[in-house]
Amino acid sequence: MTDSLAQAVLAGADADVLEREPVPDRYTAAHLRVEDVGVFDGVEDKDVRRTLHVGDVPMPELAPDEVLVAVMASSVNYNTVWSATFEPLPTFDFLRRYARQGGWAARHDQPYHVMGSDAAGVIVRTGNGVRRWRTGDHVVVSCTHVDDQEPATHSDGMLGADQRIWGFETNFGGLAHYTVVRASQLLPKAAHLTWEEAASVPLCAATSYRMLVSEHGARIKQGDVVLIWGATGGLGAFAVQLVKNGGGIPVGVVSSEAKADLLRRLGCDVVINRSELGMGDGGDTDGDPGRRAIEDGKRLGRIIRREVGEDPHIAFDFIGRATFATSVFLVRRGGTVVTCGSSTGYQHHYDNRYLWMNLKRIIGSHSANFQEQWECNRLVQMGRLMPALSEVHPLDRIGEASRRVQQNLHTGKVGVLCLAPEPGLGVTDPATRARIGEERLSPLRPQAGATPVPALAR
Repeated sequence: MTDSLAQAVLAGADADVLEREPVPDRYTAAHLRVEDVGVFDGVEDKDVRRTLHVGDVPMPELAPDEVLVAVMASSVNYNTVWSATFEPLPTFDFLRRYARQGGWAARHDQPYHVMGSDAAGVIVRTGNGVRRWRTGDHVVVSCTHVDDQEPATHSDGMLGADQRIWGFETNFGGLAHYTVVRASQLLPKAAHLTWEEAASVPLCAATSYRMLVSEHGARIKQGDVVLIWGATGGLGAFAVQLVKNGGGIPVGVVSSEAKADLLRRLGCDVVINRSELGMGDGGDTDGDPGRRAIEDGKRLGRIIRREVGEDPHIAFDFIGRATFATSVFLVRRGGTVVTCGSSTGYQHHYDNRYLWMNLKRIIGSHSANFQEQWECNRLVQMGRLMPALSEVHPLDRIGEASRRVQQNLHTGKVGVLCLAPEPGLGVTDPATRARIGEERLSPLRPQAGATPVPALAR
């Protein structure tokens, strides 16, 4: 059962009605419990279904610069897997550290942690310091949580020492019926997208935008050859589109023929199935660190030169340990490896000769600042960047949805319905949607005759 405020949101009530409805004392959320920390000690398979709980938690008080959003949909990011396995550190450590600032930050230190770093929904309350947003606005939420009184933030929001990822390093995240966010995290929802499509975009799309397009990233230009690892993942699927939009040549690497077919539908210029190449994990071979990575790089390099005539300018690498050494070897003289995430491990081993003697660069990248988020969201609103949604699950199945991400059984983004009762709701500009077309809006969803991907599993 939903509360009266949520029912009003679902009924499409106007701002006056929403303001009159009381904010509930408790709300339903996917969360971790502090007493579960340590449950995976000595366990090889750290199954996230053991630690992800769905139930009621207390409603936090709203700070002056915050808004309360009724969440219609969210999505699973890999940081949910990190949180649910308490790796590399329990996120309760992040919450306690943040709370030591005192004031409004103290609310975040709780014996539960509401996760989720994506959301699409309706504003139902605004703090008295919020100026640019109103109750009733349809929004998506940027994951970048910054301190606007910190000097570095005004140069680049990602450089502030107090920059955090909402729902990962803060509490009250988006995998819930309600979420509390700063007004500086809000972006207008693209009116032609459904709630679940819109919620699948912000974190991964903006992260890819900063890595590739921004002045803080690789700054792709027309004609750049870009190697994209995991090209049908959440980050990779947006990277392919951004490279194509910018006049570059995406070279996508995936791990199966089924994913290769999806990558072709995305319009990737060169598609490489690594499983057919016998590629290793980038680790040691016969006691020689990096030798296997160089062998993999030579095989990949021959394919890329055969297809486009030259080596990559840029390697887009969020995979980490398994691919990083190959990325460093493979990019051309003066080329760039741009990296984030490291889903296969943070310890990267590579032969530095190929970096230093060939004048290559490594750029570390993390999330995106507010301007980058806004510019990326503009592309979504214009219909020039499509959602990477592949499947949708209800909130009460968050454990199963996250397990699929943990085991890499998914493609693109895994959506989660929160207050939205079913997929397909939230479109307020059907004309633009019709102009773009359903097939273009769903490049990673199963097509007629294809093997179905789980949708709204119950």
